[in-house]
Amino acid sequence: MRVMPEPANPAHYWYGDDPAVADVLEAVRAFRRADAAMRRRTAARMSMNETDMRALQVLIGREAEGLVTSPHHVTRELGISTASTTKLLDRLTDSGHLVRESHPTDRRAVVLRPTPHAHDEVRERLARMHRRMAEVVLAVPEASRADLVTFLRSMAAVVDDEEGTDPLRPANGPQTTR
Repeated sequence: MRVMPEPANPAHYWYGDDPAVADVLEAVRAFRRADAAMRRRTAARMSMNETDMRALQVLIGREAEGLVTSPHHVTRELGISTASTTKLLDRLTDSGHLVRESHPTDRRAVVLRPTPHAHDEVRERLARMHRRMAEVVLAVPEASRADLVTFLRSMAAVVDDEEGTDPLRPANGPQTTR
C-alpha cells in the first residue's frame, strides 16, 4: 500500500499532491456530503429522524428481496440497542409506516412489514431524484460503467473496513481548567 506524502498544496491535505487522486476523492466526498444532507432533508420532510428513515430503507429493501424482517434484523443492521429498536418500531407503527405481524411458522416471533403508506411516502419523496440519478448513470459511457461500479464497491469496502480512529490527544499533555 502506497503511503501518501505530506502535500505541498494545502488544498490536497488528505490526498497528497496527486491531482488525479485529489480530484476523484474530493468528488466522492462531495457526493457523500450531498447524500447525507439529502437523507437529513428527506427524514425531516417525513417528520422522522435519520435512524427511522434508515430502518424504513432496511424494511423496504428486505421486502423487495423477498426476505422476512424481524426486530433483530433492524437492530443488527442499524447497530442500535434492542431498547432503541423497540422505541423506533413503536414510532414507525404509530406513524403508520410499519406493521408488526405474527411470524407464519414461529408464534413467538414478530415479522415487520412496511405499509403501503410507507412505500407511497418514500416513492413520493425520492422518485424524482432516482430518475435524475439514472439519467446521470446513462450519461456515463457504457464501456466505463463496469469500472465505475468496481471503483464504488471498492471505495465502499474501504469505508466499511475502517474500524474508526483513536481519540484525539491534547497537544501538550492533559489539559486542566481553572
